[in-house]
Amino acid sequence: MIKFVGVSVLAGALAAGLVVPFAGFAGSGTEDLAATMANLPKELQTEPLAVRSRVLAADGSLITTLYEQNRVPVRLDQVSSIMRKAMVGIEDSRFYDHGALDAKGTLRAMLRNQSEGEVQQGGSSITQQYVKLSLVEKANTAEERQRATAVSYQRKLTELRYAIAVESQLSKDQILERYLNLVNFGDGAYGVQAAAQHYFRISAKDLNLPQAALLAGLVKNPTGYDPTNNLQRSKERRDLVLRRLQELGVITAAQANAAIKSPIDLSRMRKVPNGCASSRYPFYCEYVVSKLLDNPALGRTVKDREHRLKTGGLTIRTTLDPRIQAAAQASIKEHTKRTDTAIAAITVVEPGTGVVKAMVQSRQYGNGRYQTAYNYNVEKSYPGGYGGFQNGSTMKAFVLAAALQRGLPMSHRINSPQQIDLSNKPFRTCKGWTRDPDYKPKNSTKSGDLTMVEAARYSTNTYFLQLSQQTGLCAPATIAGKLGMYNAQSLKPLDQVVSFTLGVGYTTPLMLSNAYATFAARGKYCRPLLFVSVHDNARRLIDTPKVSCEQAIPPAVADGVNRVLSAVMEPGGTGGRLNFGNWDLAGKTGTIQDNKAVWYAGYAPNLAAAAVVADATLPYTNLMYRHTLDGKDISDPTGSGTAGPLWQTAMMGALQGMPLERFVPPSPTMVGKPTEPKKPKEPKPE
Repeated sequence: MIKFVGVSVLAGALAAGLVVPFAGFAGSGTEDLAATMANLPKELQTEPLAVRSRVLAADGSLITTLYEQNRVPVRLDQVSSIMRKAMVGIEDSRFYDHGALDAKGTLRAMLRNQSEGEVQQGGSSITQQYVKLSLVEKANTAEERQRATAVSYQRKLTELRYAIAVESQLSKDQILERYLNLVNFGDGAYGVQAAAQHYFRISAKDLNLPQAALLAGLVKNPTGYDPTNNLQRSKERRDLVLRRLQELGVITAAQANAAIKSPIDLSRMRKVPNGCASSRYPFYCEYVVSKLLDNPALGRTVKDREHRLKTGGLTIRTTLDPRIQAAAQASIKEHTKRTDTAIAAITVVEPGTGVVKAMVQSRQYGNGRYQTAYNYNVEKSYPGGYGGFQNGSTMKAFVLAAALQRGLPMSHRINSPQQIDLSNKPFRTCKGWTRDPDYKPKNSTKSGDLTMVEAARYSTNTYFLQLSQQTGLCAPATIAGKLGMYNAQSLKPLDQVVSFTLGVGYTTPLMLSNAYATFAARGKYCRPLLFVSVHDNARRLIDTPKVSCEQAIPPAVADGVNRVLSAVMEPGGTGGRLNFGNWDLAGKTGTIQDNKAVWYAGYAPNLAAAAVVADATLPYTNLMYRHTLDGKDISDPTGSGTAGPLWQTAMMGALQGMPLERFVPPSPTMVGKPTEPKKPKEPKPE
């Protein structure tokens, strides 16, 4: 009786305090309480619900979700009737009958809790609980969170004042809808829809009686009653909810008994992935997120953008093509082993759009043995970007384009000996001249008096070095820059050095595949594209990079490059054994000094890809020494023999089912007149 009288006085004081602030209270805290009430705004300002964002592949399939709170808001009519009744029944059975404060319910709850010896019913109305959750959600600092959860009259009065404002502005159904979407249902599930999906893999509208009772019971103590933590305690709480619904006449005794007999079935429970690490394509996903964090359309600062990514309910549709991704991944599976000491990586790009279709690598995501957090396909622009590998003879394509653009035909011959002395020979750059004091490069393939086509077919070093001397280094470096080539480590332009055509700086598979895609697109360069669209929670389009292309080199020059690089894949060429089907294919091998990395970059008119095999440890070592690929020692690392099969298998799978397209033949002027090789001079008789 003493407690009853005390609660009655308190309830009366609370009610009276709303009209005559705290007339029934005395003591040192009264003025503070009155000041608090006087300073409160007349309505509750709520923050938008934290809603999970989805990252999708181009076909709409889920890559991953990003969230601080796993939540999917739904309308009240999208929640099953029994779920609504169960929530009201256990949390605030007179919700539709009272105002902001249920004095009768509060007194009854205290008396029942006292008689049971533990808390069985809460005293706060659903409206008050909604206010409290909203204030906690709105808190940005530890101090604000402490104030929103403090056990004090001041906090309860604050909630009540706001609850009265909410009740005057929203209908009961609107309040219940907001409450159901806001509340924590345990195990990382916020809101009734996410909870239904998480525990039962169904929508909230399909929840049945036992499922609804389980979820309604979780709200009081989401951790303590979490069935993944304590199944028995969770069932006891569920059964208490069922008996309460029976007591209220919501269900019959028979329904309650049948539901109580049913076990808690979590066989279809699924953990919603959060973040890229748990996604199907973690490396690609992290690269996408890094680009979103650079996008000012998502927020003023990186912190703002990250918060919006995880709370804004964004739908991020990427360009990744699961079919082509699977083809590239199949190549990795066929040609590598998890325990290999060398790494392999492949990127596939669509010519004419820059759309990044696939991105794979041999090392799995993680921090364990034979795992990595580095993305070997991309530049060093974010913590996970590895920053590429030296690129070798793949750079010959840009010297080739510079020569054709200058007017030198494909029939252009240069005497290309096995070794050439270029020590102190001047090479023109964009800013002057450069020399190498001691440079005597050799060929590893055919030498002689060769045409441009022949030199490309055999990847003759001494030919392309002399050709770059004729074009100067500025022209091929400028073309490479226009085609998106730069140093993937420093993010600066490629150095203009004498050995430019044999490899310079660090290149990524993404960078190289997209540059070669420009040749396939007849000289139209497109910036790499990772997004189809990004929409916010209201389905409004958010500004992201779109297809952005420009004519980087004349179409006729690209046609010439395509013809010359097609010769690489003809019989006798360094890529001759990689040809397949009836496709028009072009490509180029690349092997860097001391075999620290080998490349194959190639393309059809409708797809381009670059594959690399490399040593990804520091200091880099020769792939021939103590390195394995596909579980075997690498005995002869070459662009065609080591990286080439990875490229070939990926492209064969990726092109399957796509229309057969052809390169445009080069003009007669570009081809040039056939010329006879120069005969070596006869020695003079003594």
